[in-house]
Amino acid sequence: MSLPTDLYRQLDVMVQERGLPSRSQMIAELIRHALAEHGEATHPDALLAGTITLVYRSNMGRVRELLAQTQHEYLKEVISAQHVFLEDDQSLEVLLVQGPAARLRDLCDALRKVRGVQQISLFTTTALLPPLHEQVSFKGAKSRKPA
Repeated sequence: MSLPTDLYRQLDVMVQERGLPSRSQMIAELIRHALAEHGEATHPDALLAGTITLVYRSNMGRVRELLAQTQHEYLKEVISAQHVFLEDDQSLEVLLVQGPAARLRDLCDALRKVRGVQQISLFTTTALLPPLHEQVSFKGAKSRKPA
């Protein structure tokens, strides 16, 4: 692969600053990121896994309630949430998500609309979470009578 000299130098600086063993590792990471972004844009039905990271003002009215309500509307896509309080009445929340690319973008956009959200980013990958459990309905299961 050939690169313009200036770009080549910038890449070397990035590799050195991140302490990576080679340019190849950095290039592979950049390509994976670009492919995931491309997949989001061109294949809205493609299943992706990832995270949504939010920073918001905890003291802004009903922001936590509205964020929880929005997450509930996307129950199939939100796998888990981690919340921590930051300084200056701010909170950091990270959602583990999986679903169709378009649904994940819609979720991110819906969260972005909540007043008090200061920063939000969606990071996706084409690798998926394995199924955790097989679905079993209690309604269809036969009840056992004690002997």
